[in-house]
Amino acid sequence: MKVCIVAGARPNFVKVAPIIRAIEKAQTQGRNIDYTLVYAGTPTDPTIEDSLFDNLQMPRPNVYLNVDSNSLNEITGRVIGEFERYLNENKTDTVIVVDDLASTMAAAIVAKKHGLRLAHLVAGTRSFDMNMPKEVNRMVIDGLSDLLFTAGVGANSIVSREGAQRSKVYMVGNILIDSLRYNMHRFQRPKILEQNKIADREYLVFTINRKALIADRENLTNMLKAMTKAANDTPIIAPLRGTAAETIKELISANGINEENRGGILFTKPLPYLEFSYLTTHAKGIITDSGNVAEEATFNNVPCITLNSYTEHIETVRKGTNLLVGEDPQKLSQAVSQVIDNQWKQSQLPDRWDGRSAERIVQILLDRN
Repeated sequence: MKVCIVAGARPNFVKVAPIIRAIEKAQTQGRNIDYTLVYAGTPTDPTIEDSLFDNLQMPRPNVYLNVDSNSLNEITGRVIGEFERYLNENKTDTVIVVDDLASTMAAAIVAKKHGLRLAHLVAGTRSFDMNMPKEVNRMVIDGLSDLLFTAGVGANSIVSREGAQRSKVYMVGNILIDSLRYNMHRFQRPKILEQNKIADREYLVFTINRKALIADRENLTNMLKAMTKAANDTPIIAPLRGTAAETIKELISANGINEENRGGILFTKPLPYLEFSYLTTHAKGIITDSGNVAEEATFNNVPCITLNSYTEHIETVRKGTNLLVGEDPQKLSQAVSQVIDNQWKQSQLPDRWDGRSAERIVQILLDRN
């Protein structure tokens, strides 16, 4: 069986790496399975530096579709054309797509038009906001998929309500946890902690990437003020990139935010996977707009404040350490104060967050072949 795994952006590789390890393990056991890793972007994409693949102990992609654009419609069209060309030239039995990007949806459409078996990793995630392009992508991909690999009971219920046959739905667990468990002993303490003489559990981590949140500069300024004041001199480490880093540095400078707090926000360049994982695993708390970071915080039992009014993985709120505060500076301030005062709920590990998701996926692929 020839499996094609399609990755559309950097975060996908953290979820792909365990599947590749599981396939390679199956090969050593004499199982008939092989894979090709296809990346929608270019080999020179700065977000997929060599250290990412070294950290994850996985190979670089075998194939690059070389699609480089900021337009979602252009990405969709170009990936359809390039992936069509790839499938015409390479024997493939099963295509695995990850998450909910425009490139993911494009690859799913092409796979089904070729009559191939399509598997969706992290199926059934929903925001229930059809104004979000990713929500449209999720629904299209799930509707096309022959195998829906979900992370939890909530996702199972969603795809079932939307009409998916039970025989297509498999709750394999959260594959992010596979990477965490596998690499935990290899985590590396970031230099910024040593340089600033900061001990473990004595700092907060701040990440932000959502464009709408960054664009509202007035409210973002109020959130930054609320966050740093409530931190009560606890340093806030911000490994930000691109527009997010530039905007927040500008707002901090213009409003003297760091000058009012001995801790304040400490910027560092985007960290490699092993260093970032150490940083979040050993934090006192996390403020983020990333669902992946919130999931990992739940596993690590680290308080997590999410700057959004919804989460695609509700188990991080119901069972985990996650709390949704939206874009409300007052709610953010209250939540940060609770973290600082050690008044936070304890995490329970959701079902099948055990580091064996990739094994289940590969076994299903082989059994259903």
